[in-house]
Amino acid sequence: MSKIDWKRKLSSRKLWAAIAGIVTGLAMVFKLDENTVSSVAGAVVSVASVVSYIITEGKVDAENVKKPSGEPMN
Repeated sequence: MSKIDWKRKLSSRKLWAAIAGIVTGLAMVFKLDENTVSSVAGAVVSVASVVSYIITEGKVDAENVKKPSGEPMN
């Protein structure tokens, strides 16, 4: 069995969109008002954007460290 690449999975926009959909659906099931549902969904999407950006930039920085010093950085 191969190892799961959690960094890649957690930086997936599809995963975070699915989580936002689940959270929104659950909020509607529990009859929360529309403002709360919108706020929670917005928060989930915002966190997803930040997490994806941080992980992606970390990968880019790690690759740039591996390059010889004569090559230009991205």
